[in-house]
Amino acid sequence: MEQEYIILLQKILVVLFSVTLFWKIIKHICGLLVIEKEPVTVLVTGAAGQIGYALLPMIARGVMLGPDQPVIIHMLDIEPAAEALNGVKMELIDAAFPLLKDVVATTDVVEACQGVNIAVMVGGFPRKEGMERKDVMSKNVSIYKAQASALEQHAAPDCKVLVVANPANTNALILKEFAPSIPEKNITCLTRLDHNRALGQISEKLNVHVSDVWNVIIWGNHSSTQYPDINHATVKTTNGEKSVRDAIANDNWLNTEFITTVQQRGATIIKARKLSSALSAASAACDHIRDWVLGTPKGTWVSMGVYSDGSYGIQPGIMYSFPVTCEKGQWSIVNGLKIDELSREKMDATAKELMDEKTLAYSCLIDD
Repeated sequence: MEQEYIILLQKILVVLFSVTLFWKIIKHICGLLVIEKEPVTVLVTGAAGQIGYALLPMIARGVMLGPDQPVIIHMLDIEPAAEALNGVKMELIDAAFPLLKDVVATTDVVEACQGVNIAVMVGGFPRKEGMERKDVMSKNVSIYKAQASALEQHAAPDCKVLVVANPANTNALILKEFAPSIPEKNITCLTRLDHNRALGQISEKLNVHVSDVWNVIIWGNHSSTQYPDINHATVKTTNGEKSVRDAIANDNWLNTEFITTVQQRGATIIKARKLSSALSAASAACDHIRDWVLGTPKGTWVSMGVYSDGSYGIQPGIMYSFPVTCEKGQWSIVNGLKIDELSREKMDATAKELMDEKTLAYSCLIDD
């Protein structure tokens, strides 16, 4: 009997060994079959500036496109910034980012745009003391006209574009006009920074984590006329989910101080830092592209400056910030939201400013 038990035990051990060996072989084969993703080429213009300096390591680390997506970074800046640009390239190399497959630093717009899949347009001409609004617009029209032409001719056919440089909405509109082969739905501008600022203000007011607040909206222009709207926003509290308006229970604050705080946040940061927002702008640009490419969580939306199709009574033909959901690399405007009287007034006011900017920009084109 003892001999039979020994034989049975030996058979069991053989089976266990065989199963273990089998799974090791399967795992090895699967490991061999794992194919690394093709690198995505990301262009950052104005790359030697403060936003670029904050943004580039985020892209290289996978914050923008995911922790398993290799990237090739193209950096573009103007000739006077060439030395600083090369310094940034050296730092990217020294950081030894595993996802970073190559980095190109150039002052040549054609080289910079070659084969680009995603373009983050940070470079622009800032308004300086004593400059008229039309002077600034004229400079940026010239910049975005040239960069649009280079993207049109040299970028990948499905290139996605995010314009960050101000006036972001109108710069994006000019880029769209001079890159007609890039689908209009592939050209956007950044209002995610304003969206994130609104989330931050609500979370501070309610003393909750920012991830527990969702579905705020930024309508319109990335300017002081933008309208941060919380009428459809929700917050998770210890007592369950509530509308933000009910949770705060202070309409006066929501309709006045909250709105102006978000509208003026950029100016407030400049006053405090003596420099414009860089870290938060870079983070928002990553958020914008990540959600656009990888999708928004179910039941939530984000704010993106996109080409108006007439939704919510906003004139077609301007870049306007709407609430959008994203899936499979495409965005869609969230329709059917109820708009109250105050919202209608503020949405129309920021649309009017964008129409005025468009008129000014087109007059600069005529003068060019």
